[in-house]
Amino acid sequence: MPKPQTEEYGWCAVPRNRTNLPSKATANTPPVGVDFDVIWPKTDLVRKAQDYIQTALPQETYNHSLRVYCYGHTMVSLHFKPWIAKAREAFFETWALTCLFHDLASTPQNRRETHMSFEFHGGFLALEKLQSLGAPKAQAESVCEAIIRHQDPGDTGTISRMGQLVQIATEFDVIKSVVQQLPRLKWSSCFSKTIEAEIAEKEWCHTTVLDGFSQAVAGNKLMEPYE
Repeated sequence: MPKPQTEEYGWCAVPRNRTNLPSKATANTPPVGVDFDVIWPKTDLVRKAQDYIQTALPQETYNHSLRVYCYGHTMVSLHFKPWIAKAREAFFETWALTCLFHDLASTPQNRRETHMSFEFHGGFLALEKLQSLGAPKAQAESVCEAIIRHQDPGDTGTISRMGQLVQIATEFDVIKSVVQQLPRLKWSSCFSKTIEAEIAEKEWCHTTVLDGFSQAVAGNKLMEPYE
């Protein structure tokens, strides 16, 4: 294995059961505002990746990807400062790339071109595309692994910081100020239909391990006012 670049690209191990996360009682999260244009990375790699993804994803999924970035950025900035102590810019660049690519394989075209579950196919698509855009191998691999495991919660073992962050940030699509900047566009309905379509096309897919997932997404009462 090449020399690990763990800090900057989010490769450090964290517990898969999320015992490293602050509880509601201990978080003490202050009210925060989020300005997407301020926190979004402006690197050439992110710009090229964003240009590609904008042409590949429907607007609903693209907006979701940018919202996920905002939530993860806020979580890390408030509660996981050691994660970015040594390489803030590289970590958030990698986080932006993970968010942009994490649902790429959910599109009808990408679903149809493989037998693989969308998380696995999406990870490999990201790995290939990011390296073609000039991303370092360790960074592209971090994005790939995070995407493959982004619907893989559990109680045993470990996961990378980047993988854990994309898990919790995709579950936490709830912040009002972010939704105002990046509208949901009936995301709950859109994603629920995508889940059902993949299961109908690929009865073996990894999404089937999440029992009742489609129904839970479609019935997201918390986000109804913002749909």
